[in-house]
Amino acid sequence: MPKTGFVVTAHPGDFVWRAGGAIALHAKRGWRVKILCLSFGERGESQFAWKDPSATLESVKAARKAEAEAAAAVLGAEIEFMDAGDYPLVTTPAMMDRAIDLFRELNPAWVLTHSLNDPYNLDHPEATRFAQAARIVAQAMGHKPGPGYSYAAPPVFLFEPHQPEQCNFQPNVILNIDEAWETKRRAFECLPAQKHLWAYYERVALNRGMQGGRNSGKAMVYGEAYQRLFPMIMDELA
Repeated sequence: MPKTGFVVTAHPGDFVWRAGGAIALHAKRGWRVKILCLSFGERGESQFAWKDPSATLESVKAARKAEAEAAAAVLGAEIEFMDAGDYPLVTTPAMMDRAIDLFRELNPAWVLTHSLNDPYNLDHPEATRFAQAARIVAQAMGHKPGPGYSYAAPPVFLFEPHQPEQCNFQPNVILNIDEAWETKRRAFECLPAQKHLWAYYERVALNRGMQGGRNSGKAMVYGEAYQRLFPMIMDELA
């Protein structure tokens, strides 16, 4: 059985800009990566789509769904949508129940989601709260009790928000995504509704690559920054 990774994202673009390198890198190495996208980003994350005077809520949702599916396919991941709506993102008990089932089904080695705080976009920390709650409840033997599953709560890595200095984001992991960068960049092109962000997130990747090289002493060009939410357990300091 391949190792698995799980990504919980508020909107379609989020997993591409912020975690596309991690997704593509692990998929390339044979991992199964599953993306749970809580909304289609139809209201607040589809600026260019709404410039079309014929656009409707349903047409924008359909277009963003197709974009996200195409981006996930480029990255080598599976994707599932919950259609919770955005701006605001409002989750439901049924959504939580499904997310808990996914945690148990996947038993992921890690989960990626948003920062804990984001004063510019409250959908993002809501997605994080949702992911954390599902991760915790999945551990409870009394939730749908039965011996038929083996689940260990995975480490959580928070991906970089758009304005990290305003979100109390403390990057303590920089992932080298050099071998996955071209794949991530191709996934950008699946998201024309947010094409104003393509160059921005290339600059972010270059900045984190520079920092990664300086901190590791190893040459790298492109990186992604993460904040590990829980302590890392080590046998020795190295």
